[in-house]
Amino acid sequence: MKINLLKASFIGILILSITYSCSSSETEIEEEVTTTLHAAYASFNAEATTIYIDGSNVVIETTGLPDHDTSYWGVGNDGYIEEDIDETPSIMSSNNNAVTITVDATPNLTGNTISTDFNTIGIAVSGASIFNDQEGGGALDAAAASLDWTGAHIGPGVYHYHLEPKAFTDDDENLVGVLLDGVFLYGRKCNSTGTYPSGLDASGGHTTTTQHTTEAEYHYHIINELYSNTGSYIAFEGPYQGY
Repeated sequence: MKINLLKASFIGILILSITYSCSSSETEIEEEVTTTLHAAYASFNAEATTIYIDGSNVVIETTGLPDHDTSYWGVGNDGYIEEDIDETPSIMSSNNNAVTITVDATPNLTGNTISTDFNTIGIAVSGASIFNDQEGGGALDAAAASLDWTGAHIGPGVYHYHLEPKAFTDDDENLVGVLLDGVFLYGRKCNSTGTYPSGLDASGGHTTTTQHTTEAEYHYHIINELYSNTGSYIAFEGPYQGY
């Protein structure tokens, strides 16, 4: 009888141990999954973007069509304005601007920095793509004449911003967009001070509160240094910090 009682006690303890281990693992997994979108995503153009949580990631699907005027809409479109630039074919008539990116809901800021590459490096609040400081394998200078009033053009590929997009952030603290590493990009000024931030890292980033957070959070700023012959400011050069 004593042996049976001892066996029963051992089995009971084993079952409790297994149950606790499973429960602990499940709890840890659940804690890693984000269920609420960051407040900053509410600032994105809802007509162009669909943004949702997928596990530990955020998926951003966009038409790529901006919600502001530019000559790149093409003559006859309601958003068309005449500009003295070297134009390429209009958005509506010749380009499919749709882009989908997946970013970390909680960027990993403990790993190595990664350089930006050609093509889309982020999505702006307007719904259009953000590119880095390069164009066609070289410096942006040669393509400066094709940039519209808000620092964007088509060429190559989708309509995209290279410079501070003045249509929605012009020497201020406004949200610019989110980059491929899941880190948000803001204008040249900092919400926490109302002035140009100091002590930025090599990516133009630092950790403070923003208009979208009550606690300090790492984020990027457009660096307040004029770029070459453009008379404006590079949107983001890199490297990424959040992969």
